Amino acid sequence: MSSHAAPTAPSAPMMPDPFAAAAASRISATARPINPVLGRPDNEIDSIFRAMIKLKGSDLHLQCGKPPMFRIKGSIRETQMEPIGKEKMYQLFEPMMDERNKRIFQENGGCDFAYVVEADGQTWRFRVNLFIQLGNPGMVTRKIERFIPPFEKLNLPPVMEELCKYDQGMVLLAGVTGSGKSTTIASMLDWINHQYRKHILTIEDPIEFIYTPDKCLINQREVGGDVKDFKIAMKHAVRQDPDIMLVGEMRDMETFETAMHAAETGHLVYGTIHASSAPSTIGRILDLFPQDMHSALRSSMAFNMKAIVGQKLLKTIVEEPSRVPIIEIMLFNPTVRKLLIEGEDGKLSAAIRIGKEEGMQQFNDSLKHFIDKEIISRADALEISPNPEELKMVLKGINVRSSGML
Repeated sequence: MSSHAAPTAPSAPMMPDPFAAAAASRISATARPINPVLGRPDNEIDSIFRAMIKLKGSDLHLQCGKPPMFRIKGSIRETQMEPIGKEKMYQLFEPMMDERNKRIFQENGGCDFAYVVEADGQTWRFRVNLFIQLGNPGMVTRKIERFIPPFEKLNLPPVMEELCKYDQGMVLLAGVTGSGKSTTIASMLDWINHQYRKHILTIEDPIEFIYTPDKCLINQREVGGDVKDFKIAMKHAVRQDPDIMLVGEMRDMETFETAMHAAETGHLVYGTIHASSAPSTIGRILDLFPQDMHSALRSSMAFNMKAIVGQKLLKTIVEEPSRVPIIEIMLFNPTVRKLLIEGEDGKLSAAIRIGKEEGMQQFNDSLKHFIDKEIISRADALEISPNPEELKMVLKGINVRSSGML
């Protein structure tokens, strides 16, 4: 037998940790004073956040080779600050992150977390997404309003209040990223908080709005910080005696399945999902599941879903508010449930149109409302409308009949 050991395969080179280099080169020789509000030293990036707050921006965009950019009243605006290089970007990001987020960023090429900044003695929360694009680090950050606005302040339709009064079932907010879903749900939960004595449990990644308990007992769990993942959080949730649950995002089959089970067993579940409209949400949910489960899933949704609200944000032509929510509401009345069970998803829009007396509405109804109040422009409304020709007819006072046989 040979005494020579078998050659070992060379180990894969370790991916360099840009945050370790950033930490080493970050300005740290001079002790920075502790911020009395935050209880930590200010980070270099905090000044950029403060500038955005001062200019009433809603989002901050950082891209290598460009100066910081703010979204103000719906439009991206470049600042007069210096362009940020790759090494500098990592220096800005490094102190914002804990070890878990650094690891996730390294492994996945991106991560999400909440970040707090002090400005004029007040704290502001931001929802942060760090990512890699074309090999360079970048960041998009959404400012979270410090106070949870009521329905009227958000210009939401009155029927939204009715969606807070169910004892059990599921209510989904559908829309693309940045459409205001989280703010709308926060307003709904805060309304419940001031009206009923119930236990509200939220599972979020990251936590955005911090609720101040009034009549309700409120527990908020952040994925990553308080619990490992959505799967474990949902498993624990049904044992924590909640009346109402907020599941931050329906992002996979297991999360939706567990949330639907909670709705079936007597809980009221709110959640968000990425979909362009209320009717298209059905297809989006079905896409999470294998084909052989679709029939049972349709039946479960028909009997447990209470409403799906589609939402978009549109800039205004007035000083305040700068943007308004364009809302579509599909309530699960007998007609919608029947169409869902029978797989007639193409007729759901017609069902919404003929269900207006029950509180349903289409995006065009919302657009017409804001045009009539001279809050948005006709041109912007036609651009965002899913059916601009129909909107033109409605604005001329022509009654649009329901299309499709129900």
